[in-house]
Amino acid sequence: MSDETMVITLPQGGDLPADRFLDREVSWLAFNQRVLELAEDPNLFLLERVNFLSIFASNLDEFFMVRVAGLKRRIATGLAVTAASGLGPEAVLSEISQEAHRLQIRHAKLFAEQIEPAMRANGIRILRWHELSDLERGALHTYFQNQIFPVLTPLAVDPAHPFPYISGLSLNLAVVLKNPNSDSEHFARVKVPPLLPRFVRIPGNQAVHDARYVALEDIIGEFLGQLFPGMQVLQHHLFRVTRNEDLEVDEDEGENLLVALEKELLRRRFGPPVRLEVADDINPQVLDLLMRELDITDEDVYALPRPLDLTGLFGLAGLNRPELRYPPHPRVTNRYLTAHEDERVDIFGAIRQREILLHHPYESFTTSVVAFLQQAAADPQVLAIKQTLYRTSGDSPIVDALIQAAEAGKQVLALVEIKARFDEQANISWARKLEAAGVHVVYGIVGLKTHCKLALVIRQEGGQLRRYCHIGTGNYNPKTARFYEDFGLLTSREQVGEDLTKLFNRLSGFAPDASFKTLLVSPHGVRDGLIEHVEREIEFKREGKDARIRVKVNAMVDELVIDALYRASQAGVRVEVVVRGMCSLKPGVAGLSENITVRSVLGRYLEHSRAFTFMGGGDPAVYIGSADMMHRNLDRRVEALVRLVQPDHIQEVDELFDLAMSDESASWHLSSSGEWARHQFGEGGVRLVDVQDQLMRQIHSKKR
Repeated sequence: MSDETMVITLPQGGDLPADRFLDREVSWLAFNQRVLELAEDPNLFLLERVNFLSIFASNLDEFFMVRVAGLKRRIATGLAVTAASGLGPEAVLSEISQEAHRLQIRHAKLFAEQIEPAMRANGIRILRWHELSDLERGALHTYFQNQIFPVLTPLAVDPAHPFPYISGLSLNLAVVLKNPNSDSEHFARVKVPPLLPRFVRIPGNQAVHDARYVALEDIIGEFLGQLFPGMQVLQHHLFRVTRNEDLEVDEDEGENLLVALEKELLRRRFGPPVRLEVADDINPQVLDLLMRELDITDEDVYALPRPLDLTGLFGLAGLNRPELRYPPHPRVTNRYLTAHEDERVDIFGAIRQREILLHHPYESFTTSVVAFLQQAAADPQVLAIKQTLYRTSGDSPIVDALIQAAEAGKQVLALVEIKARFDEQANISWARKLEAAGVHVVYGIVGLKTHCKLALVIRQEGGQLRRYCHIGTGNYNPKTARFYEDFGLLTSREQVGEDLTKLFNRLSGFAPDASFKTLLVSPHGVRDGLIEHVEREIEFKREGKDARIRVKVNAMVDELVIDALYRASQAGVRVEVVVRGMCSLKPGVAGLSENITVRSVLGRYLEHSRAFTFMGGGDPAVYIGSADMMHRNLDRRVEALVRLVQPDHIQEVDELFDLAMSDESASWHLSSSGEWARHQFGEGGVRLVDVQDQLMRQIHSKKR
C-alpha cells in the first residue's frame, strides 16, 4: 500500500489555515536539488562533485520508479485524492514533470559544461570515438570482440518480431537499418549490457593521472554493423526507460511470504513505463516509434545531451585520486569501548558500568555494534540473541555472528524484513541462509514492515539473567555505516530490556496489547507519544516554564505531527527542525509558525539519525530511533524510539542541534514559500562551519 492511499482526518478550525502544507512530492524534488547544488559547488573536491552528480541521478530514478509510478497508478485506477497541499493529483503530476525536466536539464548541463571539463583538466577523460588514435581504436575493437560482442542480443522489429520488452533503467540503442537489396528500412533494439563497466578504460592506459575512458554505448555504436551482417546501419540513438518498480504483495493472500515476494520481484521487471530519456539528437521518427510502442506521453519524455544515465559516474567517482576527494576523517572507537594496550574489550562489562551512546560514522560501527554481536555469539554465558534485520551488506559479519551463535546452540531469532525496498532479493537470500543454519527467522506482523533497529542479548550472570540491548537509528549494515550518520544506544537498563522482550514477543508471536515504559512504538505509539510531548511543552510554556522542541528526521510530512508543531508555535514554543529530505511544514508564517525554524544539512555523510528533544520544563525528554514523520512510518511500520536518560547523552544530542541550527554553520534554510536557500558563507565571504567536520573534531577531541 502506498502512503497516499491513507485518508488523514485533519483538525478543522480557524487557527490552522487550509494551505498550511507544502506539497511532499515537490518538496522531495527540492531535496534532490540540494544534492545537485553540492555537485555544482566549485569549492568541493572534484570526485565528490562527481559522486553527488551520480547520487542525484540515482535518487531521481527511484523517485520515478516509486513516487511518480505510484501517483500514475492511482490516477489510472481512480484512487488518487487531493494532496494535503491542496493540489489535485493531475496538478501534482504536472508540477513534478515541470520541475523534473528543469532539474534533469540542469544536471546534464552541469556535467557537460563544468564537471567533464574539470575532469579532463585533472587527467580523467571520457573520450568520443573521433578523439581516439588508431592504436586505441584497435585496442577497443579487440575489447569489443572479446568482452562485449558475445553478450549482445540484437532484437529486430518487424511483422514477425513484435516490439521487444525494454527493461527498467536499461540503456539501449535504437538502430535504424536498411536492406541493400530492397531499400526497405528496419528497426532494431540493442541493450547495453548492465554488468559491463559503463565507462571502459582504454586498454594499455594505466597512468594514474591520465585515465582515458570511452562510454560503453559508444563502443557498441561503432561496431553495430557486426551485429547485422548484410544490413546497412543508417543511424542509432540512445534511450532509457524507467518503469514502475514498487512492489505489491498481499500478505493475507500469500501462503508463503517469501514465495509471494519472489513472484512479485519477477513482475516488477514488467511494470509500466513512467519516463523515457532520449539523447537530444534523436530522430523524431524514432522517438515517435518509441513513444507509441511504450505508450509514453510528451510530458514523460526527457531529451538530454549525451551521455544518458549519469549513475554510471559512480565508478569514476571511486577512482584512487585522494587529492580529488575529501580528506579522510579518522574514525575512532567509542572511548568507553577502547581497549587498553593488548587487552580485549569486555563490551558487556562496559555496558554494565554505563549506557553508551554511539554516533556513526564518526565512531566506528565495527568496533561497537558488530563487536557487541560477535562477542555475544562467542560468549558461552549468552543464552539467546534476538535481532531485527532490515537491510544488511552482502558479506555481513552480523549475519555470520547470528549463524555462529545458532550453531553454538544459542537461541537465535532474526526478524528479517524482506520487503525493504530494492533489497528484497538480497534479504530473501539471507533469510534462507539463516534458516539453513538453524536461526529462527520470522517476517514480522502481517501488513506492517518491521523498520525498527533492535538487538537483544540475554546473558546468564550468576543466578540471574541480564539483558543487553542495542537500539539504533540506522540499519545493521557495516558498509553503509561508513557513510550514514546514525545514533545507537548500548544499554543494560532493566526497563529497556523488558520493553525489547515485549516488542520481540509481539513481532514473533501474539502480543498485540503490549505496553512499553521507555519505548515509543509504532504503529500509533510513536505519533501519539510525540504529540503528547508537544502538548506538554505547550502547557509548560503557558506555565512560564522552559519549553522548546527540537526534531531531526529524514522526512517531515505527517500532517498530524506538523499540526501539533503549529499549535506549539502558536503557543509561543520555539520549534527547531533539522530535516534531510521532504518537508511539508511551512516555517515562519505569521500567526501559524513564526516560532518554527527549519534547516537541512547535507554533506559527505548521509544524515540519517532521528532525534526528538523536549525541554520539559527543566526535565528534558530526549528520544532517538528509527521513525521518520511519515504516514508509512507512523501507521504501517513497526518503529521504536528509546528515551535517553544519561545527562551526558542528553547534552550530546542537544549539542548536535546547537551546531546544526547555528547561523555560524553551513546549511539550507527553508522559507514559508517552500524555497530552500543555501547558506555557506558569512560576512566577508568567510566559509561557515561544516557541521560534519566539526562533529568529527568534537568526537576526536573527546577520544583523547
